[in-house]
Amino acid sequence: MNSLRERLGPWLELLRWTKPTGRLILLIPAGWSLWLSPSAPPGLLLLLQIVVGGLAVSGAGCIANDLWDRRFDSRVERTKQRPLARGAIRPAAAFMLLIVLLVLSLAVVLSLDETSQALCLLLSICALPAILLYPSAKRWFAYPQAVLAFCWGFAVLIPWAAAERSLTLQPALIGCWLATVLWTFGFDTVYAMADRRDDAVIGLNSSALSLGSRAVVTVRACYGLTVAALALAAVSAGVHPLFWIFWLGATVLMQLSCRSLNQRNATMASFGLHFRGQVQIGSLLLLGLMLSRGLTG
Repeated sequence: MNSLRERLGPWLELLRWTKPTGRLILLIPAGWSLWLSPSAPPGLLLLLQIVVGGLAVSGAGCIANDLWDRRFDSRVERTKQRPLARGAIRPAAAFMLLIVLLVLSLAVVLSLDETSQALCLLLSICALPAILLYPSAKRWFAYPQAVLAFCWGFAVLIPWAAAERSLTLQPALIGCWLATVLWTFGFDTVYAMADRRDDAVIGLNSSALSLGSRAVVTVRACYGLTVAALALAAVSAGVHPLFWIFWLGATVLMQLSCRSLNQRNATMASFGLHFRGQVQIGSLLLLGLMLSRGLTG
């Protein structure tokens, strides 16, 4: 048993399944999308397809990131123990798993209802270059977190297209997409704060470095605009008034979560705690949508 654990351990680390926060934080906007769509609540099969597809794409993104950054990761305190950085997994083997996960993602798209299959496949093809190239953005773009936020936006578009079999622009969809992009830029900027010193030495870009002293103010603004955009989506979708209790709580918690970011003694652990806290806040909003749509459905 210990031998099996030792063999599987590096692979679970590579996929970040030992730290599920990043996997959950991608599925939350997908949930927002499914429960804000006109046909909400989603069926069990569609929900399962979105979860499997989201986990596969998320895992592929992690591998692509570590393949791009394996030489830099060994020089960054937070990432130096990642499997590729420390040599626990060969790049060729990681690349093979990347291909397997992309094939699995394709299989999920092809398993969708025929009426939504072509649209979801097109969206997936559009998302793929951004997902695979995002890790390189920190080398040539001052705000690579904006590229990640754009990638995250597909976590709204694809579930919506799968549920509605179309992608007609309407306030609920636009609001949900904007909320996801802004929220992602905000929490990933905080995530990048942990690496500011190392990134500056190596010569990598991040929004945390580019924004400098304006980083925390920008994060607060992103969170404020996030809940505003989600409110627009909720009003358009006609959710039950119960949702607004959850929305108010999440609005307050998002701003309170930023209090520790300005402290001079803020540590890498505090930035990680903030990131994990966003999973709880995003889940609170999702729970509110699920309950309110259940009452109006």
